[in-house]
Amino acid sequence: MQGIAASEAAELLQGADAAKVVLLDVREDAELSLAAIDGAVHIPMGQIPARIGELDSEQTIVVMCHSGGRSAQVATYLSQQGFASVFNLDGGIQAWSRSVDPTIPEY
Repeated sequence: MQGIAASEAAELLQGADAAKVVLLDVREDAELSLAAIDGAVHIPMGQIPARIGELDSEQTIVVMCHSGGRSAQVATYLSQQGFASVFNLDGGIQAWSRSVDPTIPEY
């Protein structure tokens, strides 16, 4: 598992291989209602083990939460489960709001 800056993640999601990249939002439903990134796959952290089959281990997965702590745990878990290309979004949605899309509210 590696960290990735919000600006770099945005480039991955908009690049030529964007179809092979998944932005995985592991925040809770209540947090999602406060701020969300269009196109992100939402699976709350506690549901990851039960729903891991919904993810493709061949894709690049960028895991995000509010500030990067929970997503780091999930990214480590996915790496341990054999996912080859997993990144933790450094600073979470807060960093995304500050450096990629200021229309996404900070909370």
